Amino acid sequence: MRLRFAGFGGQGVVLCGFVIGKAAMYDGRNSFHTQSYGSASRGGLTTSDVGIEDGEIYDLVHDRLDLLVTMSQQSYDANRGALADDGSIFYESDLVEPSPDDVKALGLQATDIAFKTFGRKVFANILMIGFVNQVADLVSLDSLIRTVTEVVPPGTEEKNIAALEEGMRRGKKPLTASRPSSPERGEPGAESR
Repeated sequence: MRLRFAGFGGQGVVLCGFVIGKAAMYDGRNSFHTQSYGSASRGGLTTSDVGIEDGEIYDLVHDRLDLLVTMSQQSYDANRGALADDGSIFYESDLVEPSPDDVKALGLQATDIAFKTFGRKVFANILMIGFVNQVADLVSLDSLIRTVTEVVPPGTEEKNIAALEEGMRRGKKPLTASRPSSPERGEPGAESR
């Protein structure tokens, strides 16, 4: 499994990759995590790649991605071409407008939900991890909770776990692979494509 989290600096994209990679190791699987970011610490294009295998990992190069999680239009545009033909895209639906060709694309208004539910946009990345993991079943829940608890700033563990659980709850809703006719923002169907 090869996946990439992509967005702009300040969205917690690197943390997303680190969390999934470490949780996979807790599950007894092999994983690697690499990161790339522009010279600007805030606002520059950022990627966080993760590879997860049951066996040995011999190649750290991502030829094709199985899964792309994109948190900005710029990161979507820059990384969409790396997706395998049967790959899936998860995207921040307030910030990304996917191509009509992307039939395996699922959106979530992570930033808006984070702000409305937790009072801070900073929880959008953890919310997105919960959503993606619920749908794609990347790592076990126990390992994911353990990892999130270990890596978030002290004193924020409870809110981060609540954000993770909210993302998972959103991932349990029936999702379709086709585009809805014309959902309104905020309606349940507006979160999927």
